[in-house]
Amino acid sequence: MNLKQANYIRTVVQEGSVTAAAKKLYVSQPSLSQTIRQAEEEYGVALFNRNVSPLRLTYAGERYLEAANVMLSANDRLENEMREIRQENSGVLRLGMSVQRAMQVLPLALPWFLMQFPHVSLELTEEGSTTLEELLELGHIDLALAAIESVGKHLNYTLIERETVGILAGKNSELASRLPAGTPITLDQVPTDSFVTLREGHSIRLVQDKLFRQYGIKPRVLLETDSVEIAKRVAISTGGCMLCTNNLVDDHARRQGAFYPLRDYDNQRHFYACSRKNEQLPRYAEGFIRIVKRVLAENQEMV
Repeated sequence: MNLKQANYIRTVVQEGSVTAAAKKLYVSQPSLSQTIRQAEEEYGVALFNRNVSPLRLTYAGERYLEAANVMLSANDRLENEMREIRQENSGVLRLGMSVQRAMQVLPLALPWFLMQFPHVSLELTEEGSTTLEELLELGHIDLALAAIESVGKHLNYTLIERETVGILAGKNSELASRLPAGTPITLDQVPTDSFVTLREGHSIRLVQDKLFRQYGIKPRVLLETDSVEIAKRVAISTGGCMLCTNNLVDDHARRQGAFYPLRDYDNQRHFYACSRKNEQLPRYAEGFIRIVKRVLAENQEMV
């Protein structure tokens, strides 16, 4: 169906005459009449009964108008959707984040994000920080929120939250029996007979291996896991130790464990929003970054 013809014919029906419709459409009456005749010639039927005043549709014209209304309504919806996309108020945000960070960030950020961008949907990829950088460079995701060093040549980095590396230990651990929570320590003050670690691919594992090599430490690994939550709970319940960052110390960890920042480690891995260089992020992606920064700062103030 020719949408121009459909719009013209619908307007004639709405206005009751070719003269009134031409005025509303800002076209000449002969031009409008010619458009109607072209449509009738294409379908091989008369769409209007011209022997009555005001003009009335024939049976064929009524069926045409029914279809025209459907097509014009669909076209209006499409134009609105395209307008939303041009204004970057709708779309799909392909987001990459670790499971643990997603548990922390999304419940805080998504309610605000959906209020501002109700027509944007999220596709979440849950991977470790190193993998997320690779997926971002390959174009499989649009935005990564990860604890990494800002060194990638092909990526932009926006700092969201600085992280402090330390040791999380259970309250019944040997370390907690000697030092109050929050005491800055060095790694050689930490018992190494029961350590819980994350598997390779997690950013904190890179830091941990670097520190172990630096101090010549080979701890007894009680458990190695991909789950930060499992690692925390096992370390706390067994009186063991775990290397982690301060942002992972939630209410349960504060009640049942103790966190000790490492005073001799200058952490270079912080929580960044990462995107590809030379690519402009949509407005809703930039909005998501702003919301995450704000809600995490507010949440930290409440701790």
